[in-house]
Amino acid sequence: MKIAPIVRALRESGNGLAFKIVHTGQHYDREMNEVFFEELGIPPPDVSLEAGSGSHAQQTAKIMVAFEEFCLDQRPDLVLVVGDVNSTLACSIVAKKQGIPVAHVEAGLRSGDMAMPEEINRIVTDSIADLFFVTEPSGVDNLLREGKARDRVFYVGHVMVDNLLYQSNKLSELGASKLSSSALKMRYPSYGVVTLHRPSNVDDPATFARVALALRDISQRLPLIFPVHPRTRANLEQFEIDLGPGVVLTPPLSYMEFLNLWKDAVVALTDSGGLQEETTALGVPCITIRENTERPITVDEGTNVVVGTDPERMKEAAYKVLRGEGKRGRRPHLWDGRASERIVEILRRELPSL
Repeated sequence: MKIAPIVRALRESGNGLAFKIVHTGQHYDREMNEVFFEELGIPPPDVSLEAGSGSHAQQTAKIMVAFEEFCLDQRPDLVLVVGDVNSTLACSIVAKKQGIPVAHVEAGLRSGDMAMPEEINRIVTDSIADLFFVTEPSGVDNLLREGKARDRVFYVGHVMVDNLLYQSNKLSELGASKLSSSALKMRYPSYGVVTLHRPSNVDDPATFARVALALRDISQRLPLIFPVHPRTRANLEQFEIDLGPGVVLTPPLSYMEFLNLWKDAVVALTDSGGLQEETTALGVPCITIRENTERPITVDEGTNVVVGTDPERMKEAAYKVLRGEGKRGRRPHLWDGRASERIVEILRRELPSL
């Protein structure tokens, strides 16, 4: 989702920047993988590393070994990484050890929570990157405080919002009648959506049970549609967690299917970083089931509230939305659908000097 608008900008700019897409295979389930390439119009990857599953260490190691071979063979002038996943960390380390500059898209975000694997990935990647493309002012502040050179830090906006606006327009043009999620919307004229996948929420039975208690209670007032991540579904079964009849479980949804669903939801309950930002961009109330967020602009300016995993706080926030008192918020500065164009222009200008 984050590379799609960058690829479009590279193709359309005519500035002579050649590129190759390296797919690490970190997401190995088809519903988390190939379908996104198809829907987002991303060309097939030039290279597929097929890292697959495993622990964080195993996955990172497999990506590093495979990506090292690619870099030795291809010698790119720059490696651009996005976000905060294991692929981001692995490819950044490999590139830097081979003397290849690294550009980090979505740089500078900090939760302050070192128990989050993503926080470690973000900090390590930013510690060795050469160009920093930032989504919100807090990211600039964080990077400057960490000693990064001001002329290498660029507040460009958000490629996720680029993609969101592009796909929203595409959805409007094509119509949603053929999407399976439209049947859900007809069945439930008013509904909320849920996404849960973070290990801190779904791998601990006690925490998952607390969240489930809140979801059961909320769903008695508002049906909740829950596309279930594969690991989350496995833990639902393993921990014998009953979400009740008001929580409608579905398989993982493709980007367009889920966009069609959440854009018209009364509220989103999530532990996802991306959905916090996307709901802010489209003005949908968001309740974040985490103790912190690395995306404070969604709280300061957007529609997001962070409530942790306390069932009472979750329910209080949800019922506030149902009373029509949810946060309205606004779309932040530079979240205008043109972040990728800015990134490509900066790459064209800065690459010769790296």
